[in-house]
Amino acid sequence: MLLYEDILTGDEMFSDAFPVKLVDDIVYEVDCQLVTVKMGADVDIGANPSTEEQDEGLEEGTTQVNNVAHSFRLQATTFDKKSFLTYLKGYMKAVKTKLGETKPDRVEAFEKGAQAYAKKIVANFKDFEFYTGESMNPEGMVALLNYRADGITPYFTFWRDGLKEVKL
Repeated sequence: MLLYEDILTGDEMFSDAFPVKLVDDIVYEVDCQLVTVKMGADVDIGANPSTEEQDEGLEEGTTQVNNVAHSFRLQATTFDKKSFLTYLKGYMKAVKTKLGETKPDRVEAFEKGAQAYAKKIVANFKDFEFYTGESMNPEGMVALLNYRADGITPYFTFWRDGLKEVKL
């Protein structure tokens, strides 16, 4: 199994246990879904459920979460377009510097691909939700959550060159 960590913060972002697709040789798209998880302890007081009560969807003590965000403790955050562009400029510079140290042959491809993909993000800015790694380090990667054309299938976008693969 491969675990993908943010090269700047060391935060675990996702693993290949989820469907992963490389897009334009610059980002990974990771399919995810909403799952129901139990919160806290389950307490059984020995009573029978009322016949008058109807099942209203989620069981008490459960909540729906995004399986990738939940599994890797990604933290929701917010941006307006201007603050996101400021963040993105600094992030791209930090990744480029790190690539220069570790993978100098990827710098040129990263610059071209990231610039083109960033334009797609900005053009559809309102469609994205933003998540940081567990440490919530503002210098680290911000994962982008969007939905497929069907409007119900969620997926995350992660910058390829902002990650390192760790074999487990």
